[in-house]
Amino acid sequence: MSVFAFTFYLFAISTVTGGLFTVISRNPVHSVLWLILAFLSSAGLFVTLGAEFVAMLMIIVYVGAVAVLFLFVVMMLDVDFAGLKAEMTKYLPLALLIGVVILMQLAMALGVWGFSEGVEGRIAAPAGDLDNTRALGMLLYDQYFLLFQLSGLILLVAMIGAIVLTLRHRVDIKRQNVLNQMYRDPAKAMELRDVKPGQGL
Repeated sequence: MSVFAFTFYLFAISTVTGGLFTVISRNPVHSVLWLILAFLSSAGLFVTLGAEFVAMLMIIVYVGAVAVLFLFVVMMLDVDFAGLKAEMTKYLPLALLIGVVILMQLAMALGVWGFSEGVEGRIAAPAGDLDNTRALGMLLYDQYFLLFQLSGLILLVAMIGAIVLTLRHRVDIKRQNVLNQMYRDPAKAMELRDVKPGQGL
């Protein structure tokens, strides 16, 4: 067995194991840790395929942001997981039915899977002097520059819309008004009281 085949099988088994224990683990913190293992193993598979840019994205975005966010939420929120699991058992037959349907659809799709003509030549063809990351950058910022910028604009508008839709001004909370503080009259802002000994205000 070659080193490439050994590395591929190692990362593949680790990915499947991490995904399986993510689902069947009883402790939510352990589930998130198994999910991180699955993400790291997937990144290793991408490296073996020559897609190092996608592998780094997997580590930075999914492991560094999403999985860590899940971990913080699970560890910091006081969630009654026993009650949630008791509620989930009612929907177990429906979930099993949906899982069987999805597996059947995947089997049907993989059964008719085929490669296009000339795929061996395209795989064996040299990529040129550009590495994977530089070629992807040249493609995004040259051929698809407008679409790339428009996608960023759409994400910005979606973020602003989500902030506007979820922003709620509560009347029972004191808020700072900077203009009122700046335009206040110092003569009216403070009042001196002569408090007699033994008396209150």
